[in-house]
Amino acid sequence: MKIVKTDFKELLIFESKNFYDNRGYFRELAIEKIIKKKLVFTVVSKSKKNVLRGLHIQRNNMQGKYLSVVKGKILDVVVDCRKNSKTFGKNYKILLSQKNSKSIYIPPGFLHGFLGLENENIVIYGCTKYRHKNSEIGVMWNDPDLDINWPTKKPITSIRDKHNISYKKFLESK
Repeated sequence: MKIVKTDFKELLIFESKNFYDNRGYFRELAIEKIIKKKLVFTVVSKSKKNVLRGLHIQRNNMQGKYLSVVKGKILDVVVDCRKNSKTFGKNYKILLSQKNSKSIYIPPGFLHGFLGLENENIVIYGCTKYRHKNSEIGVMWNDPDLDINWPTKKPITSIRDKHNISYKKFLESK
């Protein structure tokens, strides 16, 4: 497993490998001694093509997230909301897929979302903290202040995400 640093402090990409044989494939997703994070809460999501989840963050009990795609392909997007960061307010995008075997570690303090790019997309998240439902908040995926170039103009979103707030309102509420 190879670790690739980004321009965003603590935002890391992990390049793994799929080992194929006549049965299918095998891949190591997360090795604690390599990622150096304790993942206490693991979840999985399944999304169709053009499903956009996000942009989400927990205000309190902020989570670091380690994401891998085990089927399909997603465009994963994060926005740095750490006020003292050199990359505050900037976004980072990466394609994660079953085929490229890449994973991402997103440190606490980032908005996170992704767009499903194939007919079936299965994503596994390992989180450093448990879900804290009362502190969950969402920012509009298409907020003009974030200037995120999504490859769709009409994504499928949840009812909850349709009511996400603006980035400005989010910053004012911090």
